[in-house]
Amino acid sequence: MEPNGSSPVVIEHKVYARIGLLGNPSDVYYGRTISLSIENFWACVRLEPSEDLLILPHPTHDLVKFGSLSHLVNRLENEGYYGGVRLLMATCKVFKSYCKEQGIHLHDGNFSLSYDTNIPRQTGLSGSSAIACAAFSCLLDFYNVRDKIAVKIRPQLILNAEKELGIVAGLQDRVAQVYGGLVYMDFNKASMNKNGYGNYTQLDTSLLPPLHLIYAENPSDSGKVHSAVRQRWLDGDEFIISSMEEVASLALEGRSALLEKDYAKLAALMNRNFDLRRRMFGDAALGALNIEMVEVARRVGAASKFTGSGGAVVAFCPDGPLQVKALTDACKKVGFCIVPVKVVPSVLNEIDVTTLVTKNRLGVNGPQTPMFSLPCPVENVR
Repeated sequence: MEPNGSSPVVIEHKVYARIGLLGNPSDVYYGRTISLSIENFWACVRLEPSEDLLILPHPTHDLVKFGSLSHLVNRLENEGYYGGVRLLMATCKVFKSYCKEQGIHLHDGNFSLSYDTNIPRQTGLSGSSAIACAAFSCLLDFYNVRDKIAVKIRPQLILNAEKELGIVAGLQDRVAQVYGGLVYMDFNKASMNKNGYGNYTQLDTSLLPPLHLIYAENPSDSGKVHSAVRQRWLDGDEFIISSMEEVASLALEGRSALLEKDYAKLAALMNRNFDLRRRMFGDAALGALNIEMVEVARRVGAASKFTGSGGAVVAFCPDGPLQVKALTDACKKVGFCIVPVKVVPSVLNEIDVTTLVTKNRLGVNGPQTPMFSLPCPVENVR
């Protein structure tokens, strides 16, 4: 350690893209979800001790040099005003604020933060939260406070950083990326209101059948997809409330299907999940391109649904290799990318596991009175 308590070494953390397998988007509505982290795409944040605190822009994603005014305008029209620098800054702010509120001492060493990512933009694969989550992990290690901020609390803090930037989202993505592997999540209202987080159970990744990821390089805007339904739910719309409850129930049924390796049931649940989303949000909100990704899979008999809020689809071919080939050919014919899903195992280390039994408590709007929480169990085949 350096005299000021900082680590003299470079710290790097890689966080992986997330696929919502079942139950999304009910995480925003006190529901349940099953999600998995995938090795195919990732975001990496690098922290290096330095004299001044530096947030370094990415040469591509935070572009500030252009060939012309037309180049600048074209870039903004296609990519928006977004980049990773704002996520790094917001994560630092939320991290510092939480530690101050909790009385967690931070040494006065400085650092530089930089990032890289290959997660396609706006594909519903949680690219923004991956950057924030990786940055948060770097800060935990740089300040040597990983044991002082419980695992269950970290997703809410990461979400708080994104909320600073007006990002519309729920806890699902951040839970999946903090824990890694395959996670069943229950965001019931009682637990969320009392603790500020839900009940999370890691499942054995070997329970999953082979899955495929289909995505379009043409991005969509998930924030717009959420807005109208969210307001209707807040207004007490019975159709939205009952439909979202059914979506949440699919995750509960899906956990049983996975534990029993009932993949025919899993396929039916995946299809039902998308059908309910389509009924609630409508085709105009979902977008023709996103719907076509689902339909391409269904035309060859594969189960399919959004990974998040549009831009990518997770597909399951219950009939095996010949169906996978038919799906691959169909995707290539219409210009969609398709890759086999590579599942990441749990990313929790020994220190993280010790925090699963903790006295920390975090309310939705900030720290609250300490409480006791149970460790996150791991479920396998019954």
